[in-house]
Amino acid sequence: MLHIKPHRQSRRSFLSAGMLGLGGFMLSDLFRTRALAGPSAMVRDKSVVLLFLGGGPPQHETFDPKMTAPAAYRAMFGEIKTCLPGVTFGKHFPGMARNADKLTVIRSFRNGMSSHGSATAYMAAGGNATKAHLGSLYSSIAGTTNPRTGIPNNIMLGPRAGGAGFVGNPDYTQRLNPANSLGTAYAPFDPSGGGQLMSDMKLGIETTRLDNRRSLLKKMDQLKRNLDNNRLLEGLDKFNQQAFDVLFQGVTSAFDLSREPRSVLDKYDTSDVTIPSEVFLRKPKRAGFEKQTPEFLGRQMLLARRMIEAGCGFVTVTSTGWDLHGNRFGVDDGMPVLGTAVDRAVTAFLEDLAERGLSDDVLLVITGEFGRTPKINAKAGRDHWGSLCPLVLAGGGLKMGQVIGQSDKLGGSPSSSPISTAELTATILHTLVDPGIVRLQPQVPQPIQQALAQAAPIRGL
Repeated sequence: MLHIKPHRQSRRSFLSAGMLGLGGFMLSDLFRTRALAGPSAMVRDKSVVLLFLGGGPPQHETFDPKMTAPAAYRAMFGEIKTCLPGVTFGKHFPGMARNADKLTVIRSFRNGMSSHGSATAYMAAGGNATKAHLGSLYSSIAGTTNPRTGIPNNIMLGPRAGGAGFVGNPDYTQRLNPANSLGTAYAPFDPSGGGQLMSDMKLGIETTRLDNRRSLLKKMDQLKRNLDNNRLLEGLDKFNQQAFDVLFQGVTSAFDLSREPRSVLDKYDTSDVTIPSEVFLRKPKRAGFEKQTPEFLGRQMLLARRMIEAGCGFVTVTSTGWDLHGNRFGVDDGMPVLGTAVDRAVTAFLEDLAERGLSDDVLLVITGEFGRTPKINAKAGRDHWGSLCPLVLAGGGLKMGQVIGQSDKLGGSPSSSPISTAELTATILHTLVDPGIVRLQPQVPQPIQQALAQAAPIRGL
């Protein structure tokens, strides 16, 4: 369960839990500012969920099968028709194929990089000059905490957010939060433990069942009682009191999955999507292989939806294990596991948003740090490839139900004008903020202004 442990040393140290990082602003200061000045027009009423497929997803087995290519190149498991005429996906994406009218598939996206660490950090930052995660850029404009609910505006949900003691590949949480010139104040909030906002309140998930949050509610109640008993809130003005109230309310309600109907929990459930035992028997010497299981991805995506509903502006969800050389996973044994989990979790997310009338309010971005070689290697895998990378977008009020760009006949390079990381970054930022108004704000640092101006959004959206 989630454990919240305030410092006992002083009222001052406890108040640091409300720090926003806006030049020393606290959450209560933001309330004061907004009470006087009103809400900022810079920030749109939109949110972004970035589903990052850590390791490098293959172009062919995901959304560009190339079944007319020679056997050594085409999608290993074949293709499946989508609801869009003439458009096919890889065999393991039937749910997304059914919902292809809610998607835009980019088949000519590339970043030219092929090293995990540098490529992941680059994609997390969208290539911006501060090198900060895109969610950090957003929170530097919008504020690190939603003043209405207390939810952080930049949250990262790794596999550990879905299960007790489960880490997955921990490198991706670190790589997706690169060192940057904005500093740690804007770093993503990690509910599985750590993060700037947790310096005075430690949250950690200790069970594999995210639908059981009664302990969280008890801990919140206990924390409030402790505050009352210790008279820590005595003398605080209404803005400080409001800051604490919304912080508790937001964290409590957002993580309380017991409020979700069983039917919704079942839709998101990927707990059965595990690595088959025969794969372990076939590859006994590959230590850490078990950490690539995506069985918690559905819970991560459900948490992402709840974070968005609670007021978060940017959520990063990580799916690890996509390093499909054939050393741990190959394409042969990796795609049935990883692809199935992504398809089920994303389908549930898209259909859930549609049922709630939120499709236009949330932009889902699915990509990785690079792609995979067009030719299958001798280990039934594909190797690092920077010339083409899968990219799928959904919602956000953008034009969906289309394919933008084309790859060559082998699926190795764009045959149309390449879509760049700068264009993707512009698409994300323009969805979240009004660049025209941001440019008029002298307090917004120049590198952030440059990130908004360095490219136009992807044409056709």
